[in-house]
This record gives sequence, structure tokens and C-alpha cells, in this order.
Amino acid sequence: MKIQLWSIGKSHEHYVKAGIEDFSKRISKYYPVAWTIIPVPKIAAGLPAIDLKKKEADIIIASMKKGDYLVALDEKGKQFSSDGLAQFIELRGNEGTKNLIFLIGGAYGLDEEVLQKANQRWSLSQLTFPHQLVRLILAEQLYRACTIIRNEKYHHA
Repeated sequence: MKIQLWSIGKSHEHYVKAGIEDFSKRISKYYPVAWTIIPVPKIAAGLPAIDLKKKEADIIIASMKKGDYLVALDEKGKQFSSDGLAQFIELRGNEGTKNLIFLIGGAYGLDEEVLQKANQRWSLSQLTFPHQLVRLILAEQLYRACTIIRNEKYHHA
């Protein structure tokens, strides 16, 4: 199974880049992992939020392949404990998922069409985080889940 981390927006900011790269490298010891940064459409500045989300949705949907398992990060999604996330990832692997995609939306969130296509909606927290920090938190939590699956010492219950 390959873990793909998709995020709409700019490339990683310097203040989170090293952490994202470090945790991504750690995850790669368990699963192949790759980041895809989806640029905001060029005409975004003049678009209403609803139209921008639709343009972003078109890009996301066009990038998906048959059989991809999409986890949309969404404030209204299910919350997992660290152990629960580990079980979720392990189950996807056991079910033969080839591409497990974690998607971070743009500034206005994800279009309803993307949310409907998602296999799972996941809320990291009831708190609101900047998108750049969400990337870092996501990478760290996926690494933590990997160590839980392998019963390694990084996570202390």
C-alpha cells in the first residue's frame, strides 16, 4: 500500500518543511509515501469561495485513479485516537488498498463533490489549524500510527 498526502495550496513553508520531510522519511520505512501539493488555480483571487472549491474539486477528481481510497480531512469528519488511526491504516492494508490518499483541502475546505467521493472523512481536532501545520500534524500522526502497528516504542499509551 502506498500512502499519498495531497494538499491544496503553496509548497511547504520553511517553518514546517523540515518536520514534514523528517516524518515522511520515517513513514517510508513502513509504507511508500509521497506528497502532492496541488496549486491553487491561477484565477483563484477573483473567484467566490464556492467556485474556487469547485475548480479545486475538478483537479482532485481528475487526479484520482480507480481503486484509490480517499480520506478527506474535514472538520465534520470522524475523530480517531492514535490507536484507532493505526487500526484504520492496518485495515486498509489488509483489505488490499493500493493507494491510501489523505487530502487536505484549500483555504475554504473541500467541495461537497469531493466529500461525497471520499471513503472516509477525518477530523484531526475540533480546533482550527493553519493548513501548513495540518500537514505537519498529519505526517506525525501517520508516523505514530505506523509505530503502533509495529508495536514500536514511539507511542506510549
